Amino acid sequence: MTRQAKVERKTNETDIRLDFTVDGEGISKLDTGVPFMSHMLDLFTKHGHFNLTVDANGDTEIDDHHTTEDIGICLGQALREALGDKKGIKRYGNAFVPMDEALAQVVIDLGNRPHFELKAEFPSSRVGTFDTELVHEFLWKFALEARINLHVIVHYGHNTHHMIEAIFKALGRALDEATIVDPRVKGVPSTKGML
Repeated sequence: MTRQAKVERKTNETDIRLDFTVDGEGISKLDTGVPFMSHMLDLFTKHGHFNLTVDANGDTEIDDHHTTEDIGICLGQALREALGDKKGIKRYGNAFVPMDEALAQVVIDLGNRPHFELKAEFPSSRVGTFDTELVHEFLWKFALEARINLHVIVHYGHNTHHMIEAIFKALGRALDEATIVDPRVKGVPSTKGML
């Protein structure tokens, strides 16, 4: 069975079509209208061995907020749908990724209890034209819609681009680990009998 989902979201602010495959080949086709977000999603896809297609049109003439937020919403919904009943998955994932002087860690629980923590101090408020506060916005909406417990820690770093890049690479790797089907797992990995 292919773990894949398509999501469409149309509002007065954005129009997004997203296709996500869990067991992919690291292939992305991204037209987000937000170049830095496209770069980060490409890294996430490559390092998670997913396939991701995003076609997004948003009110980027105002700023990148609505588009970035809504892509996070759509990606979270797609992940949740693609995983289905989550039978056989490992459930937890943890990844450390260095990017030059920066070191990021992402820890994930796919346990259907949405929570998000970000511990990072970005030296710059912008990377190019991208507001760095949108990293929090994207990740929080992704975690909420996917109903996952997501903890992101940047242990250190002084280049904001490197710090954010390490986060998205680690996100892909941690999510890949958590979504792996483990033949030792019978049913779902929870004493409750459901996730």
